[in-house]
Parts: sequence; structure tokens; C-alpha cells
Amino acid sequence: MNAPGVITEPQPVKISALMQFRQSWFYRFILFPLGQILLFILGATVVLTIAVYLIAYILPPPNSRVFVPDAIGRQLASWIINGVSIGFLYAMIALGYTMVYGVLKFINFAHAEIFMVGGIVGYEVTMRLNEAGILADMNPALMVTFMVLTAMLISGTLAVIVERVAYRPLRRAPRLVPLITAIGLSFILQDVVRATMQITRAQFDLVYPTKNIAVYTTPIRFTIGENPVSVRPTFVLIIIAAIIMLVALNYFVNGTKWGRAIRAVSQDQTMSGLLGVNVNQLIALTFFIGGALGGAAGALFGLNTGSVNAYMGVTPGLKAFIAAVLGGIGNLTGALLGGLTIGLIESYLNGFLFFYDSIGLGFRWTDVFVFLVLILMLLFRPSGILGEKVDEKV
Repeated sequence: MNAPGVITEPQPVKISALMQFRQSWFYRFILFPLGQILLFILGATVVLTIAVYLIAYILPPPNSRVFVPDAIGRQLASWIINGVSIGFLYAMIALGYTMVYGVLKFINFAHAEIFMVGGIVGYEVTMRLNEAGILADMNPALMVTFMVLTAMLISGTLAVIVERVAYRPLRRAPRLVPLITAIGLSFILQDVVRATMQITRAQFDLVYPTKNIAVYTTPIRFTIGENPVSVRPTFVLIIIAAIIMLVALNYFVNGTKWGRAIRAVSQDQTMSGLLGVNVNQLIALTFFIGGALGGAAGALFGLNTGSVNAYMGVTPGLKAFIAAVLGGIGNLTGALLGGLTIGLIESYLNGFLFFYDSIGLGFRWTDVFVFLVLILMLLFRPSGILGEKVDEKV
């Protein structure tokens, strides 16, 4: 016991090594988000695998020569890899939707065409490299990096121009007005790109020259147990590129001054402006980041499918919007999880329904079931997997 009137110095609080590690930059911005992604993928694949096996045992076999559960076991690894790669693409597009919604509270439906422009830019980059005679000998990682960065720069700049010309004058208008404007912009961008490609290339479907290069088309083969697995190299490139960009986005939003400013603007634009935040600059930055992610997804999508056109953004853009709603519109983590969910469901359905094509239940029904998932989610949990991101104002 201390003597009366004697003031002792406070003892320093001891922080355990585990707490120090959890507060470190590496854990908060790299290890923790990667762990979240991995755990979600594992959980989703377990649930979907159990579901397809149960359905395979319940449904009558399509024919006597195919035992569906055995066929599922042989193809399961490919389904998972395909679903993860497609899911990351949807997540990158969905993040553009959800970032704009988080700041301006409206859906930028022209974002699908920003994605399309990224695919066209990726084609132009690969074609120019091919015409220069260096594409075939160029390191694939270096080529993809150059292609993706170029697509991000041009698509992000286009998104900023769209915000400045079409959305900023309507910022105080009723929400329906910018929504209609976004739909109109979609048609304008589609037709402008179509006309430009027709004039410059005289083609509608633009085929990536990488389709003729073995390093991008020769499958990577390995064995899991007794089951051979074949994976397209572009799937691996998509997964690596997407993880790098998503981790960088997480750090930017949660660990930088600009990210904190964007979150402040999304909570209250008026108060942020009074506190010295340049609201217009931050909104333009948000559009640039969302557009850059969409452009990167478009370039990677084109590299994977091998061809692009002016209308390629419609279906992926719609599915990415579903992913944003499924995860919780306005929630960045929700957009990521929603994209992975849609990608995995689509991959599992494409593979599973193929067995039942002879009875009229083929993979053409995949989109029907994907939309059915969205309807069920809206009925039973309208706020999405993680809930809509709503900031409390004090």
C-alpha cells in the first residue's frame, strides 16, 4: 500500500506477443484478409460439395453408363479452381458497384461498360505487342502486369470522366435521375466502342492473339489422389492478379489517409466538406478506383475467354451486381464474398448440370439457378450475406 499523498508512476501495460502480432501491418492488411478469403472459399466449397453429392444421389441417373457421384469426384478440383477464378473476376467488378453506392448511394449501371472497355484495352495491348513481334517471347507475368495496368489506367480515367460529365451535375437530383442516366450511358459506351472497333479493326468479335500462344493455352496438369486435374494457365494468372489487387484495395481503404477520407465522405459529405475534405476529389478518386478494378477484370476476362466485343459487359456486369447485392450492397468485404459465391455456384452448376443435359437440364440452366439464389436471398435476407453497410451518424 502506498503512503498517503505519495503518487506512483503508472506501470506500463504489458502487451503479449500475440497481441503485438495482431496489431502489426502484416496481420491486419495481408494475413487477416487472406485468411478470411481462404476460410470462406473452404466453407463455400464444403457446402456446395455436400449439396451436389446429395442431389446426385437423389436425382435419377441420366443414363446407366454414368455414375454421377464418381464423376463429381473426378472433376471437383477443376470446379473449385474455375469457380474461384470466375468469382474473383465478379468480385472485382462488384467492388466498383459497391464503392460508388457507398459514397453516392446509387447504382452505376455504366460500370459494366467500364469493364468492357478494360477488355478492349487488353486486346489492343496484346495486339500491339503481337504486331511488334515480342508477345510470344515475353514473360507472361510481365505481359499480364503491363496489360492490366494499362487497362486500369484507361478504364479508371474513363470512369472519372463519366462521373464529372454525367453524374456530378445530377448529384442533388432525385436518385432515379442518375440511375436513368447510367443506363443511357451504358448504351452510348456500347455503341461508341462498337463503331470504333468497326472502323479501326473491321471486326465485331476481337480475338486475343494469346489464343495462339502455347504458354497461355496449354493446360497445367497434376494429380490429386488418383484424379487427374487440368487447369488453364489463365485461371492461375487471374487468381494471383486478383488477390494482389484486392489486398492492395483493403490496405488503401483501411490503412491510408485517403481511404479514411473516402469512408468519411461516404458517411456524411456535408460534414466532411466542413472539416476540409475535398469531396469532389474524393468522389472522383472513388470512381477511378472502381473503374480501374473493373478495367483490370475486363482485361483478365478477355485473356481468359480469348475474345471480346462491345457487348461483353452485359452478363458479367449483371452477375457482379447480383454479387454486390448478395454480399451486402455498400459492403466491400460483402462484395468480395458475394463474387466468390456467385463464381463457385456457377462453376458447380456448369459442371453438375452437364451430366443431365440428355434430359433437358443442361448447363444452360445455370443462370436460372443463379438468379434463383438472388431471389431467395432477397426474400429471406434482403441485406445480403454481411448486411448493407450503413454508417451511424453522430
